[in-house]
Amino acid sequence: MNKFAIYVDSGANIPNDIRIARDIRVIPFRYTVNGEERLCFSEDMPFEETAKQYYDAMRAGAEAKTSLLTAQVFEDALRPALEEGRDALLFTISSGISGTYAQAQEAAKHLMETYPGRKVFAIDSANASLGEGLIAIKAADLRDLGESAQACAEWARENAYKMNSYLTVDDLKYLRRTGRISRTVAIAGTLLNIKPLLRADESDNAKIVACGKARGRRKALEAIAETFARRAVRPESNTVAIAHADCPADAQFLAQLLRAKGANDIIIEYYDLCTGAHVGPGTVALFFWGKDRRAALPEQEKQPAANPLPHKA
Repeated sequence: MNKFAIYVDSGANIPNDIRIARDIRVIPFRYTVNGEERLCFSEDMPFEETAKQYYDAMRAGAEAKTSLLTAQVFEDALRPALEEGRDALLFTISSGISGTYAQAQEAAKHLMETYPGRKVFAIDSANASLGEGLIAIKAADLRDLGESAQACAEWARENAYKMNSYLTVDDLKYLRRTGRISRTVAIAGTLLNIKPLLRADESDNAKIVACGKARGRRKALEAIAETFARRAVRPESNTVAIAHADCPADAQFLAQLLRAKGANDIIIEYYDLCTGAHVGPGTVALFFWGKDRRAALPEQEKQPAANPLPHKA
């Protein structure tokens, strides 16, 4: 029996070597910079080089925009696997920050009507970037152990909120543009060198919310590492991932802090272009398997769900 196919949107941010080795297929978002539309991912595109150019353009003042993936795009991407007689498992960025998941659900329904012998499972990852990616990689592990698409889909839905996502941004103007913070707060924060701490929340359609702040870049990264120490589960045996928006030295500094706290296997990758448009260059994000986000959080990690960080992809 053929193994089922695993798909992710390009927001999953999986490094190319891992994606190829695990046979995970990517459906790319599109982005527009200075009026020119391009794919966020291409098989022939050196991602690091593209990401550097992308974040350099943003630093120079270019406005980056992204758009969601349509049901038709998903159908076109998955159809070859179904025609081969394979089922499909499709992961998307969280429904709380993008309408993409709803489009994936529509595509899955239509494809199963068109191919009645096949199963298509659309999964809301409740995460973004490598939070989505690590869940897909774990599903590939289970597939390679002989699990069915349905069993992997059930596992992913049950465990998605055990993926913890924390990040900090370098320039508050991008959060200001998306409406997450006011102009006054952005100006004050910039003058005082305040760096916000953000996380994926526990809501049914998970959003990105503020969970703290730190004075200065180093303190913000140290705060994320301390959160990892409190919330990670078996860090010595699980893969941890860091995504950075063209600030490799900061990513390496965070990795150093994590190794001191027990992490062994750390992926470091440039931040995906889709989500990166909304948080800006200099962002550093950490993703790890940890305590279920739906369980009670310490008071210092709670934040009202009002005005979540919006996302137009």
